Amino acid sequence: MSIVYLNGDFLPIEDACVSVTDRGFLFGDGVYEVIPAYGGRLFRLPHHLQRLQDSLDGIRLDNPLDTAGWTVLLETLLERNRDRAGDNNDQSLYLQVTRGTARRRDHAFPAEVRHTVYACANPIPAPDPALERDGVAAITLDDIRWAWCNIKAITLLPNVLLRQQAGERGAAEAILIRDGKAIEASSSNIFIVEQGVIVTPPKSPVMLPGITRDLVLELAAQHGLASREEDIGEQRLHAADEVWITSSTREIVPVTRLDNRPVGDGRPGPVWRAMLGHYRAYKAAVRRGDAD
Repeated sequence: MSIVYLNGDFLPIEDACVSVTDRGFLFGDGVYEVIPAYGGRLFRLPHHLQRLQDSLDGIRLDNPLDTAGWTVLLETLLERNRDRAGDNNDQSLYLQVTRGTARRRDHAFPAEVRHTVYACANPIPAPDPALERDGVAAITLDDIRWAWCNIKAITLLPNVLLRQQAGERGAAEAILIRDGKAIEASSSNIFIVEQGVIVTPPKSPVMLPGITRDLVLELAAQHGLASREEDIGEQRLHAADEVWITSSTREIVPVTRLDNRPVGDGRPGPVWRAMLGHYRAYKAAVRRGDAD
């Protein structure tokens, strides 16, 4: 049975209910975070909680918990769902904070905020061997989202529509183009490889600052892989030797077809394979308690 957290209580997911007057339901007035845990150990928790704080600041909402409070909540949730997680105890935690309920529907902030805090845990499935062997397909689409994509807001309808278009065209992701530049994907950050150099777009208000993205850059520096943060034009994207998408749940996935054309030789590339090895070693260190 899945156990979730809602406003101070741990309870079966079937019993968890949110008011129809909640501003998250009425306006999408809230933010969220997704945090993996490997071997029952939270993955890069300080980084995730800082991004949560940045998102809350972005929508002018106080944080309902401090770092210790979030840590206890999330670790308790992991333990309550341990029997669903399998032998490796790998889980993905979703947490959401909204501005809560108000007496009437009004765009203006309520005078008194009563947060709605929700969190759940789900097992992380084993990696699909086909992804490592074949990679995935992606398409490019115009970026139709708003101007503050650095806020991890629950208002994800544009992302949903873009991802749906990708799926309907046989692709796993949509890489978003804004002003002639590749920004990120509908639910992932992006990387390219040119002549052995790893390149990713610089952080900006139109891109979510990915935790996995930052770790990839850290691992590249640690292991002597050349990397840069700079704009990626659409033509440059299509000419890349390798293309990757990254996220907390997908980790690092090679894109081997882009807009129905092969990327490089149409197979996962050598730089991606090297980075995958470094990433897996880091995850193993997390499981041992030797990394955060």
